[in-house]
Amino acid sequence: MTRRSPTLEAFRALLCRPSFGLAEIAWRWSFGAAASLLLAFSFFEYLDTLPVSRGDLLLLRTTQPILISRAVSHIFRGTGFRAVVAAVVLVLTLGIAWVAIASLGRAATLKALVAHFCPDNISTLGHQRKSMRLRSLFTLNFFRLGATLAAAVGCLAAVLLGGAASRPTDPAPGTALLIFLTLAMLVWLAWSTLNWLLSLATIFVVADGQDSFGAIAAAVDLCRTRAGSVFAAGTWFGLAHITAFVVATSLVAFPFAFAAVLPAGVVLAGVLLATLLYSAIADFLYVGRLAAYVAIVEMPESPVSAEVLPPPSPHTGEFLNPNIQSSPAVDASELILSDVPASS
Repeated sequence: MTRRSPTLEAFRALLCRPSFGLAEIAWRWSFGAAASLLLAFSFFEYLDTLPVSRGDLLLLRTTQPILISRAVSHIFRGTGFRAVVAAVVLVLTLGIAWVAIASLGRAATLKALVAHFCPDNISTLGHQRKSMRLRSLFTLNFFRLGATLAAAVGCLAAVLLGGAASRPTDPAPGTALLIFLTLAMLVWLAWSTLNWLLSLATIFVVADGQDSFGAIAAAVDLCRTRAGSVFAAGTWFGLAHITAFVVATSLVAFPFAFAAVLPAGVVLAGVLLATLLYSAIADFLYVGRLAAYVAIVEMPESPVSAEVLPPPSPHTGEFLNPNIQSSPAVDASELILSDVPASS
């Protein structure tokens, strides 16, 4: 029996059904566009609240860096609290919106992937309670949001600890940088591992109807029992992602090479186009890796073909060789001299 590769099956699914990647791009980019508009609107509203006096305008029009910096510091004086409050409100609002949209989008994507790799599971998916699945997905994505906020706090702590190691009386920029990079790397490793595990757990919520903690336990069990397949799928799609990043970086550097010749708008459009192309490929690869994990879950390992042995001989208890053809002139049930017990 030929064993199918989950990674190849995932690439085949992306080629045959590009709607998987397009669906991922639809909900991700929709949220990104809405978040960008909200951030831009909030920024301009914040700028409208800043008081600008005639003296500040006069300093700004001097085109002198020192006078401009003094005017800017006077304009933003006393507005730090409002900026912090606005940032906290925006982060919480966008975080809650992301949890809701990501849960709905992931439920639709995973349901399509499970139906693609296991058509017999469609009826089972239909009988599962949708509210239960969405509640579990909300919980897992809320955990991911909490992990991201904790990672941000950890990076801030790394900055503070690095700054504490370098004092004005005893400057040590190398030590501060080393402390920051070490702590930031540890925080990133912890966050990426936890985020990946929670993303993997969403498969078991949709495919098996597990609750949040049951899905996390199933994801850990999958990594323990089929670590080779999981590692292979992550490695191949990771290499594809790195290749796409290198190519996109080269494409971004190409318009900058003609920055002295082309207009600034053309250069900016080229950079934006390369960035959008890379983002689309990254979303396709993310769905492909998710499809590989779904294939690992839905396609069990091929059993090892064992040699079928004939039943043992009723007289000697030994297994007969099936390749030896018995002669029709010999009766297999008739006792021979070797089968007769020796007389005492």
